[in-house]
Amino acid sequence: MKLITFRHNGTVKAGVLTNNDRIIVKDDGPDAAYAVRRLIEGETGVGGWQGGEASLDLSDVELLAPIPDPRRNIFCVGKNYYAHAKEFNDSGFDSSTKEEVPSVPVIFTKATTSVIGPNASILSAMDPTDSVDYECELCFVISKKAHKVTKADCFDYIFGYTILNDVTARYLQQRHNQWFLGKSLDSFAPMGPSIVTIDEIGDITTSTISTTVNGELRQQAKIADLIFDIPTLMETLTATMTLLPGDIIATGTPVGVGLGFKPPKFLKAGDLVSVAVDSIGTLTNPVQ
Repeated sequence: MKLITFRHNGTVKAGVLTNNDRIIVKDDGPDAAYAVRRLIEGETGVGGWQGGEASLDLSDVELLAPIPDPRRNIFCVGKNYYAHAKEFNDSGFDSSTKEEVPSVPVIFTKATTSVIGPNASILSAMDPTDSVDYECELCFVISKKAHKVTKADCFDYIFGYTILNDVTARYLQQRHNQWFLGKSLDSFAPMGPSIVTIDEIGDITTSTISTTVNGELRQQAKIADLIFDIPTLMETLTATMTLLPGDIIATGTPVGVGLGFKPPKFLKAGDLVSVAVDSIGTLTNPVQ
């Protein structure tokens, strides 16, 4: 299933997106903005979301982030593709470590208040340093409480996948010697267009992830190219802490971000940035 949250005629609703871009509405009540989150957290049964008649066209609604208000910060992984790790290390913006390629996963978070949906504007004016950058990332969403999960059992704890654009204010990231402030500006976490359940995707490592800016291809890689794969990330995160249903983990971005160019190609008002995973879809946002 492809789970979506959307606005139709001024009302927030949630439902399932079919393969022909039709929508089966599953919740149009006053708390529909939380419907997908409640489903993942087990408050409602998956069976109630299966089947039904499509009643809306995708073109007639405004997509929101599938989980517009995550319960906890988004967990993110830094420098998790070899070429990007070198790109970031060589850029002069990495104040976090002297290692070019991390020996263990680099973990940080993004504030929940940075989340926006497809086609919503990335507010470049929020960044006083004028260094707004893009990062396409695959996310996996946790299905049940996870603690001390082994690599072998990893996929038993994944509900599905979505896409994140890990938008970053590079000079803020560098100035504060950590990544949270530079990555948590309002509107700096476009997410969507849907959460695709794990049973529908199968082997995610065969998928390709990419970014285009104004139609120009900037990033492209296979998910299989991750330095630390999804089972390793799951094992690392849950070794000493507990992940909860609905937690979102962004797995890292490949080479080709704006800071890697000379001079850097940072985003500016009027740009259109699209990040995509071929098994999930495309997440497009204008820069304002």
